[in-house]
Amino acid sequence: MKIGIFGATGAVGKELIKVIYDMKLPFESLSLYASERSAGLEVLLPDGKSEAVSDANAVDYTTLDLAFFAIGGGWPKENAKKATEAGCMVIDNSSTYRLDKNVPLVVPEINPHAIGDSMLIANPNCTTAIAAIPLYVLYKEFGLNRVMISTYQAASGAGAEGMKELEEETRHYLSGEKVGNKVFQYPLPFNVIPHIDVFMENGHTKEEMKVVYETRKIFEDPSIPISCIAVRIPVMRAHSEAFFVQTKKRVTPQEYRELLYQTKGVQVKDDPQNKIYPMPLTASGKYDVEVGRIMSSSVFEDRGLDFFISGDQLNKGAASNAVQIAFELLRTGRLS
Repeated sequence: MKIGIFGATGAVGKELIKVIYDMKLPFESLSLYASERSAGLEVLLPDGKSEAVSDANAVDYTTLDLAFFAIGGGWPKENAKKATEAGCMVIDNSSTYRLDKNVPLVVPEINPHAIGDSMLIANPNCTTAIAAIPLYVLYKEFGLNRVMISTYQAASGAGAEGMKELEEETRHYLSGEKVGNKVFQYPLPFNVIPHIDVFMENGHTKEEMKVVYETRKIFEDPSIPISCIAVRIPVMRAHSEAFFVQTKKRVTPQEYRELLYQTKGVQVKDDPQNKIYPMPLTASGKYDVEVGRIMSSSVFEDRGLDFFISGDQLNKGAASNAVQIAFELLRTGRLS
């Protein structure tokens, strides 16, 4: 299998390289692509070899079997068709095709069947991907009447530039210098910003509505009532999310815990008395999503749960979910 990573010098692209090696995705060749200004840069691979970065706009897609797109903006729209028409399958990490009815949006633990014979597969928004498995466990066994989510999203959600700005401006803050911002709407150090992406007519941001629409698509149920407020916090990587859920059937925290123990892709971190609960500190670098602080709802009582999760935005929120999709393509014979 000949693989190409597009956006290889960005945060998600770098993580893709790491995860491909770590998860041992088989390949004959791994080619790296980025913007014209990055062409010629040498990237050190996990096996100790180096690979030169090529111009993403000058690629011959007939030389590739699989392309991971980690470039946003209008670029995927311009290039996905070129790739698929050349026989190259595409896993796109941008928001371009997530809500396209003709493009599957996939979390492999939930809906691998959605891939079908599509040559183009969308990777979910990071916040959605991290939330999906813990929420799907409840949906599948107990049904969902209402879902309310509050997110606590790391600087990594804004890419390498966001992480760099947080680090640099934190140093400025601690040294008594003026703290600025270019990536975020306001300075992020020692602050929280209830604003991610653009505001829409309904008062929610685009980031918040991505969680709503993408979750419904992945669960194949457009009727689930979901509301979300997304907040940026001064954490380097790993998003956290608080859930307040009303179920259709009666449910206890222990029943939910037992289901989670049997679920791939999650780790139960739920022993508050011993200070064990999900945190970015412990979730960063993991492929699994941590779930904890599981308790009965004081509002919905025996038909509701509150719980908290943390998951690595660059792993399950992006790279590792994309590589899992590639493994699913291998498993079903779509790739070899």
